[in-house]
Amino acid sequence: MNSMSSTGGKAVIRRQLRETLAAMSEADRHAKSAAACRLVTTSAEFDAARVVMLYLSTPTEVDTAPLALKCWQENKSVVVPKVTWDQRRMLPVEISSLKDAMTMTGPVREPVSGKPIPLDLIDLVIVPGLGFTEAGFRIGRGMGFYEEQVINDLPVLDHDMPLSMLVTDRGIRRFASNCIQSK
Repeated sequence: MNSMSSTGGKAVIRRQLRETLAAMSEADRHAKSAAACRLVTTSAEFDAARVVMLYLSTPTEVDTAPLALKCWQENKSVVVPKVTWDQRRMLPVEISSLKDAMTMTGPVREPVSGKPIPLDLIDLVIVPGLGFTEAGFRIGRGMGFYEEQVINDLPVLDHDMPLSMLVTDRGIRRFASNCIQSK
């Protein structure tokens, strides 16, 4: 466990990262989002995946619409999270369009309905975050992955798991836990 206070430290880091993102212009945000999405879609991990789980982005996150469209162009299935807030559970459901009925539940955009997909069928998961370390740990929004969100250190708890791969607008970082598996 990191020596930083997990609760207080994360609150300060979240505030600083939100301020950094709020200062980014819309044009800059759009360009960086497009660059990150291009890197994802040209990665070996994306190429090997048949079922991709995305998040439905909010205005301050990397826009995942281009990723969903690229998946459908390549006959990949797109899965997104549907949250049951009272049970604190997230169910992966398949969607076939970004025009289907969506709802905002708290800070999360999610489909009104969708076909549940077993976790073991998902090949690649694209997760959002407020900040990331060079070692692959992330801090969530507390309930987009731009280079400005990569920081030196985060409070890490025993249950925190590092990412396999981090994509920013400037490049891809792969971590020791990363492996491409073919089914």
